[in-house]
Amino acid sequence: MPYREDANTDRPLSPYAASKKAGEELCFTRHHLYGLDVSLLRFFTVYGPAGRPDMSMFRFIRAIVEGQPLTLLGDGLQVRDFSFVRDIARGVVAALRPTGYRVFNLGANSPVKLNDVIGTIEKLACQKAAIHRRPADPTDVSATWADVSRARDELDWEPSVDLDEGICGALQSYRANRAWACNI
Repeated sequence: MPYREDANTDRPLSPYAASKKAGEELCFTRHHLYGLDVSLLRFFTVYGPAGRPDMSMFRFIRAIVEGQPLTLLGDGLQVRDFSFVRDIARGVVAALRPTGYRVFNLGANSPVKLNDVIGTIEKLACQKAAIHRRPADPTDVSATWADVSRARDELDWEPSVDLDEGICGALQSYRANRAWACNI
């Protein structure tokens, strides 16, 4: 780590990783056969306003704000490179240029332990989490961390939103949409 775009991905260890690899291979085939410009973007744990409700950040925020049990798979020492949606959107726009066939990591380049993310949410929400720990998912990886040097060099892109600012934005968005968000 950090994960680079040129790292070997020939043996994915989960169905999720296999589906990502398959998509990249299909894109390469189209590029090779038809000369299409293809910029593949690898997102790292995206969160923020209007975030996916199945992702950890949304689930953590909802559980803490609603005073519900927060289910955590594993010991919380797993590391994730949480990436704020505004940074990811800027990266998508930056990648709208002829590249041939190119893979770019878009992430925060700043891995953090899940326990620390939960602690930050607790601090910013002024509420304590009731954590229910469960065994780790065997298909999950212990860490993610994006090396964003290629995106920095070739797309003139880099993340700009730090974790505290991003969690504040996600928390404000959740509270503003609480009437429906709490039922997802």
